[in-house]
Amino acid sequence: MNDCVFCKIIKGDIPAQKVYEGQHVIAFLDIAPTSPGHTLVVPKAHHENLITTPHDVACHCLDAIRKIAPAIVSATGTEGFNIGLNNGQAAGQAVFHTHFHIIPRITNDGLINWPHSKYKPGEAEKMQKLIVHALDSP
Repeated sequence: MNDCVFCKIIKGDIPAQKVYEGQHVIAFLDIAPTSPGHTLVVPKAHHENLITTPHDVACHCLDAIRKIAPAIVSATGTEGFNIGLNNGQAAGQAVFHTHFHIIPRITNDGLINWPHSKYKPGEAEKMQKLIVHALDSP
């Protein structure tokens, strides 16, 4: 895609702080990090989101994450990491080229605290049935 910022980074048209490059995947520091070391793992082939990304390409991304994430934890002295993927505008996807976030974490850093709730009686069973039905439908 000509206007895709990640495609431009992959082609070398836009500079990035690259930390990894393989045959199918590139990884570079996020320009607006949630924490130091926040890295994006991006397939070199343009795919808009995870659903449109071929299985083998997604697997290459996960293989790269498994290699890169421990190096980030080691380099940053953090205790763990989150893997994130925003799929669609409603989920916060800003660049429509599949990408995974590796976000280094330390205990009680206050990052990424989603609210939690509980299902009311019968709601979990109803939701489970809806999801199973959607999986069974073409």
